[in-house]
Amino acid sequence: MTEDLPEHPDFLWRNPEPKRHYDVVIVGGGGHGLATAYYLARNHGITNVAVLERGWLAGGNMARNTTIIRSNYLWEASAGIYEHALKLWEGLAEDLDYPILFSQRGVLNLAHSQQDVREGARRVHANRLSGVDAHWLDPGQVKEVCPIVNISPDVRYPVLGATYQPRAGIAKHDYVAWGFARAADALGVDLIQHCEVTGIDVHDGRVTGLRTTRGPIGAGKVALSAAGHSSVLARMVGLDLPVQSHPLQALVSELLEPVHPTVVMSNAVHVYVSQAHKGELVMGAGIDAYNSYSQRGALRVIERQMSAALELFPVFARAHVLRTWGGIVDVTPDASAIVGLTPIDGLYVNCGWGTGGFKATPGVGWCYAHTVAHDEPHPLNAPFRLDRFSTGALIDEHGAAAVAH
Repeated sequence: MTEDLPEHPDFLWRNPEPKRHYDVVIVGGGGHGLATAYYLARNHGITNVAVLERGWLAGGNMARNTTIIRSNYLWEASAGIYEHALKLWEGLAEDLDYPILFSQRGVLNLAHSQQDVREGARRVHANRLSGVDAHWLDPGQVKEVCPIVNISPDVRYPVLGATYQPRAGIAKHDYVAWGFARAADALGVDLIQHCEVTGIDVHDGRVTGLRTTRGPIGAGKVALSAAGHSSVLARMVGLDLPVQSHPLQALVSELLEPVHPTVVMSNAVHVYVSQAHKGELVMGAGIDAYNSYSQRGALRVIERQMSAALELFPVFARAHVLRTWGGIVDVTPDASAIVGLTPIDGLYVNCGWGTGGFKATPGVGWCYAHTVAHDEPHPLNAPFRLDRFSTGALIDEHGAAAVAH
């Protein structure tokens, strides 16, 4: 494994001109699109592949998330695909021969009410039945794991306990994207930047190619992986996806000495906090209520979040905010993703990950590549099919995914 700092990304992959035809075209050059291209080439030997990105690679949500990785979701379907992803995360740096700075420092999900306690205990038991590492901690044990958390009973949101997943953690999002891009390129995948899709061609019910700002591109198969913009692309062929997009805000502090040893999340407060490798605190808020593709949010959301966060972490009172930013989360009615086939032959969709997209990156890339290669879902993404919204076989993860993470 390479131990040195990564090269500048301009030197990590080619910038080829698009060919007239590919076996597979992936629309969306974020983490999921790049991972899918890599596993198509590595696992299935399909290398005549292009990844189209309308901007620069990994410049969307991949560059705007807070890098938390965990697999302790409630339902078996969710825990299955996230646990698969976590196992891949544990060996990803070696697999890609690239430093992704994966740090398994654990994740605490705080409980502030008796309902939180009941839901947390339920999730711990469900995780254990699914083979996922999970523990329930009382307030004293929470303090042992994260000494800076205020467990006083006199605050607005008293800490009554927490779920804890020791194998969870964080990674460096840019390095993850660069590692997948570099590895996919080395296997022959074309990474086409500044190439926006303006139309999708369909003949006799089957996709045949794409119209783009860099000319027409023929395709045997097309895999949409553009997060909330997947619904815009799907409408080009008359397909309505049940996805809504919302702004989501986060911020980082100035550089600090190491003070925060783990990751702490709170659904009630809508705050999640970790300390990045360089030393800045990484914090996030809840989703802005309005629908938008804007990468800006309302200041009041950050103000409300900071007020509550300082009750949990008084030590942060004198820290200075260095910068804030916004991403776009794509949310389905049951807060779970859509991954699989569509009614149009040769067209596949991967979207609706809400706030869980980063942590799923290698797992969904693996499963989506299988789906595209074999024209049938991998067992782990089979429950996330599009038609579950008409059959009623929903995967309701609103409780586990209510706060951004």
